[in-house]
Amino acid sequence: MEYVYAALLLDAAGKEVNEKNILDVVKAAGLTPDEAQAKAVAASLKGVNIKDVIKNAQSVQVQAPAQAVAPQAQAGGKAKEKEPKEEGKSEAEAASGLASLFGG
Repeated sequence: MEYVYAALLLDAAGKEVNEKNILDVVKAAGLTPDEAQAKAVAASLKGVNIKDVIKNAQSVQVQAPAQAVAPQAQAGGKAKEKEPKEEGKSEAEAASGLASLFGG
């Protein structure tokens, strides 16, 4: 996880998220850097807009409880099923790349 945290810190600081910078952050934190881990994280995040992924993840977390309550509010009526919103492949690929870092 420290490599993901390093990538988040680099992004927040406006720095390029690459293998060298991730290794530098991990080393500065007092850990022994693993080049393979840094390379994997950097490759997974290549072309990913981290701020957009975080924003989308936050909106999903906020919407999830509201969707669970909605069918209960319709007393006696059929619960409508929401059709999944189609997203562009680039966002889906970006999200899957980030999700893979968390074991998803």
